[in-house]
Amino acid sequence: MTVLSAAVTTRYFPGIHVLCDAMMVIGEEIMGRIVRIDDLLPEVAERFRALAEPARLQLLRVLMRGEHTVTQLVSETGLGQANVSKHLQLLHQQGFVRRRKVGLFVHYTLTDHQAMEWCDAICEQLRRADAGERPEVRG
Repeated sequence: MTVLSAAVTTRYFPGIHVLCDAMMVIGEEIMGRIVRIDDLLPEVAERFRALAEPARLQLLRVLMRGEHTVTQLVSETGLGQANVSKHLQLLHQQGFVRRRKVGLFVHYTLTDHQAMEWCDAICEQLRRADAGERPEVRG
C-alpha cells in the first residue's frame, strides 16, 4: 500500500522529490506490517525540527567529509564545545549521526548522506529563486 504517488509528490513538492520518494517507501510494508505515512508524520516532523538549526546543518556538512571528533568539529565550525556536544547528542538521538568511542575521544560520522542531499536540493531551489528562475517541476 502506497499512500502518495510519485506524480502527486513531485507536483506539490517541487525540489524535494528525494524526501517524497523516501516517504513513499514509508507507506509500504515495513518489518512485516503496513505502515501508513500519516502514522509517522510526527516522527518525520521531529527529524525536520532537528535539521531546522543552522549549527546542526553546519556540523552535518563537516561530517560529510568523514569522521570527526568533537574537538575537530569545534575547530572546523568555530562553535563552542558544549554547543557542539549538545547538537551532536540531538543529531544522534534522531539517527543522523553515529558515534564510537576510541580511548578518551568520541568519533562521529553520518549515518547516511540523504539529509544533506535534501539540504542541497533546497539550496539549489533557493539559488534558482534568487536568480529569478522558475522552480523545476518533476513528474
